[in-house]
Amino acid sequence: MPYVHIRVTNEGVTAEHKRMLIEGTTRMLEQVLGKPPASTFVVIEEVPTDNWGVGGETVTRLRQREQG
Repeated sequence: MPYVHIRVTNEGVTAEHKRMLIEGTTRMLEQVLGKPPASTFVVIEEVPTDNWGVGGETVTRLRQREQG
């Protein structure tokens, strides 16, 4: 019974993106490991950029710098 947890920042991930991630992940587990789709769980968690850090900074700060 596979459980896949996908975490992404909450920056424009649409319902269609999520549907594609869930379908693609489920299909991959079926093809690679032979896992039945009915017992495969995929959870997508959107994390605010203030709560995601990389290189000692929040993603919010990094995005602000990128936009200049």
